[in-house]
Amino acid sequence: MLLFSTILLSAEGSRLLGAEGSRSDAGENEPTPSFRNEVMAVLSKAGCNLGTCHGNKNGKGGFLLSLRGQDPDIDYRVLTREHGGRRIDVIDLDRSMILLKALAKIPHEGGQRFAKDSKEHRVLRAWIENGAPADDRDAPALVSLDVLPRDVVLYAPDESFQLEVRARFSDESDRDLTNLAVYETSNQVAKVSPSGRVSRAKDGESTVLVRYLDRQVPVRVAFVPERAEVRVDANRSKSYIDEHVFRKLERLRIEPSRATNDIEFLRRVYVDLIGVLPSAKEARAFLADASSDKRATKIDELLERPEFSDFWALKWSDLLRNEERQLDRKGVQNFHQWIRGSIAAKKPMDEFARELLSARGSTYVEPATNFYRAHRKSVLRAEAAAQVFLGRRLQCAKCHNHPFDRWTQDDYYDWAALFSRVRYKIVENRRRDRSDKHEFQGEQIVWTARSGSLTNPRTGGAATPRFLGVSKPTLKTDDDWLGSLASWVASPENPFFARAQVNRIWFHLLGRGIVEPVDDFRATNPPSHPKLLEALADDFSTSGFDLRHLVRRIANSATYQLASEPNASNGDDVSNFAKAPIVRLSAEQLLDSLARVHGVEIEFNGYPSGLRASQIPGIRAVRLRDRAPSSGDEFLRLFGKPPRLLTCECERTVETTLTQAFQLISGPFLQQLLTRSDNRLTTLLASKRSNREVVESLYWSTLSREPNAMELSAHVAYLDEGEDRRAALEDVLWSLVNSKEFVLRR
Repeated sequence: MLLFSTILLSAEGSRLLGAEGSRSDAGENEPTPSFRNEVMAVLSKAGCNLGTCHGNKNGKGGFLLSLRGQDPDIDYRVLTREHGGRRIDVIDLDRSMILLKALAKIPHEGGQRFAKDSKEHRVLRAWIENGAPADDRDAPALVSLDVLPRDVVLYAPDESFQLEVRARFSDESDRDLTNLAVYETSNQVAKVSPSGRVSRAKDGESTVLVRYLDRQVPVRVAFVPERAEVRVDANRSKSYIDEHVFRKLERLRIEPSRATNDIEFLRRVYVDLIGVLPSAKEARAFLADASSDKRATKIDELLERPEFSDFWALKWSDLLRNEERQLDRKGVQNFHQWIRGSIAAKKPMDEFARELLSARGSTYVEPATNFYRAHRKSVLRAEAAAQVFLGRRLQCAKCHNHPFDRWTQDDYYDWAALFSRVRYKIVENRRRDRSDKHEFQGEQIVWTARSGSLTNPRTGGAATPRFLGVSKPTLKTDDDWLGSLASWVASPENPFFARAQVNRIWFHLLGRGIVEPVDDFRATNPPSHPKLLEALADDFSTSGFDLRHLVRRIANSATYQLASEPNASNGDDVSNFAKAPIVRLSAEQLLDSLARVHGVEIEFNGYPSGLRASQIPGIRAVRLRDRAPSSGDEFLRLFGKPPRLLTCECERTVETTLTQAFQLISGPFLQQLLTRSDNRLTTLLASKRSNREVVESLYWSTLSREPNAMELSAHVAYLDEGEDRRAALEDVLWSLVNSKEFVLRR
């Protein structure tokens, strides 16, 4: 009772510190620390409310705090009321359990969290000394958090710099919170002290997240080793893209790699834009062309080819989970046809997004409805839409406020409520596996109910439908929520759509997003080139959200056309686009290239002959139990074709494994291609060409170039000495398709 009375009496006079600067001591003239603005900050600074400590779902040692301080009211009750209020002692301050544990005066699994007379200790002790009061309802609230500097490049021998953190509150007071803010680094490049001193651990780039209460500010930092200044020749820049990229490289003293030669460019632009290698005829013609604009001309030509629509429809089919188990085969084919048709018709990407999000009707008649058919719950639909169209991963906010982003649990459920009225009418379900409740075989109708809501588990009440990032709801109960959402997604009021889409396109052409992972935009994961991202988004919007326009813009840039060969300064760089990345061809790129080189067609179960791997609508047209996978199906699985179970670019892999190496070096699939009676080797043997001509033909077909003198001499000699010309030719072609030059995108 004494404790409760003290709290009530003290609450009347509780006020945030009004004076600027830090309190040096908790004296009589000092204002009582604010629970929300200072005590909660101390709990965060000491790490008490982290998921590894008392912020865990189940707490630790019977002491449960809200994760990262998302609910101060709950935390206040836990500290002052639980266990009879024994965690604080307003009579004998220094016997308060919250102080004794943090000072390690009594056993504490978390060890010592702060020292006696430290800033944290003084704030917490002063709050208890004044009766551990709650804040008044009109207590000033945190308005903004400012951190200086925000973007730092530190050149050796300089090793460290100091951060300054200031906060502005609703009563217009301004406070220095450098010693109470929480500092976290994104990697092992930088170290940061509790007082905000950032030091070099090794050369490279890092992000320091500065956190105070519910505000987070990222600080980009680069530690540059001792090396000479760099000035990139202005003549190398071809567009605003290069100006942004080269300007940062100069700042980091990184020299960009040389420009690609014509062979490197040709192979790169073919696999990136249309997913296949150039034919021998196309390669010869391009290398023989002496015109100064031949690269731009080639890009324009590829953008108009049907293979462009095939290849980019493949990317979107991956992202939209176009697979047979959820959609059935007819749904997969219809959905793929709609996606490809949209790209072929040059449909603006904002219109593409609107049609998907507002889709309703039969999954057979209105193919875009298959987007909703693949996501059967409101929260899954909400998470998928945010990730695909806005570049936001909201999953962490489902159970608590997002620990690394601005999104609260209320944001999550208000956004998900927009999708809560989607309903399904199953016209028929010819499910073949009675034990698999997720299998659907048959037409469905996607429709929206006139009423319905989603429960917010935090409040126990109905969530209020609200667009992501919009503070106040603008929708009425009888509005078409999906239609309104579709209109908002690519509108000028939505800052997310254009940036998310250009980042994804950049990722597919440069191998890495400006924000990486490509669909994980958040304050704690800032873009490597913020101004470039904004410029690309503006360009994309101005063009009418034209996919080909942006692909053309990027592919024509000097940045895209840099060689993959590193120099002395950029060998370790992975995030600043100083050189082209070297990656293995994707499953479809590699298989279609092997088919073209060998001059044969690959068989896929359930599809007619002549279909390329990048044209396949789904994942598996024929169930494994009904028929063993064809060699083509198995190759795609083995080399990283995603099962399309996630709405994420991360499902596809181009990592190399020993099994893949075995498949190319000595596996049966490649052996079958080499020995087929209808392949290119059979045609070459029948042509009666000389060994020199045959070798040259194979080089042009596989590597898009003629062999150099040493290569030509070695291969011709091998063919001349071989007793079985066919077997010797197979060996030559085997060596070419197993070369790094063939299997890697350089």
